[in-house]
Amino acid sequence: MSVDAESPIPEAVAAQVRAGQRLSADVVAHLATLSDILALGALADDCRRARHGARTTFVRVHAFDVDTMDRWQPAPAAAREMRLTGQPSSLDHALQAVRAARALSGGRVVRGFALEDLAVLGGRDGLRALVAAGLHDAAYVSPGPAAAALVAEGRHVGLGVRVIGATRVAADRTAWLLDARALADAVSGLVAVAPLPRVPDRLTPTTGFDDVRTVALARIALEHVPTIQVDWGRYGPKLAQVALTVGADDLDGVEAADDTSKGPRRAPLEDVRRNIAAAALVPVERDARFERLDA
Repeated sequence: MSVDAESPIPEAVAAQVRAGQRLSADVVAHLATLSDILALGALADDCRRARHGARTTFVRVHAFDVDTMDRWQPAPAAAREMRLTGQPSSLDHALQAVRAARALSGGRVVRGFALEDLAVLGGRDGLRALVAAGLHDAAYVSPGPAAAALVAEGRHVGLGVRVIGATRVAADRTAWLLDARALADAVSGLVAVAPLPRVPDRLTPTTGFDDVRTVALARIALEHVPTIQVDWGRYGPKLAQVALTVGADDLDGVEAADDTSKGPRRAPLEDVRRNIAAAALVPVERDARFERLDA
């Protein structure tokens, strides 16, 4: 896509975005009010293609829910990452989950939990204990006043932090994006932003319109964060596929099991590749550290 002459986005703003220049907070706030998500998505797509071309990465994840530890199974061979999900009730609960996941991981990277949730459980000593137990990376860190210090604390004890993410729907999504941008300014090595919430709000659920606009704004507003990702397992192929045409370049949470019981074309790997290709993009598998497997 590309922005046309009828776009509600001023050409000077579009030129800034295409040049990789930073937009002011006021301009980002104005773009967030636009109802023309086709124009916004077209501009985000221009920006995405300038950075990544048609390449679209995805990662196959085997999830371990901390609330169902008694039912955990060894990870399938196709998994590139072990992901601990849910919220542990205590540091001991988190340590038990990490050790169990590591035992079933086959030596692969174990990621999990929001960094801020882990820090509450035990501070620096707790983070150090989790790393010693086998946790390689936090799944994400939420932006906010204490986030930069938390990332520094985690990295000090050897915990990787690579993704800025949202646990729940932000009351002000524009403010959330600007906070994410400030965090990426303050801390190096944050390679991806996952702007859609990981926990749905049952009382005020988001709409597809809101989600698509948020993805496009993330690409436009966070000019120096390379990757914008959407969770394939949580949001499904339809929204994920649209997100890829409005700025996203990575699909997280692809199921690792190569189940062909519904036919080879419905197997998870084939399904994600087919959906990416249908959007005129090129699927590329990656690992938990955002390294491409075709490199």
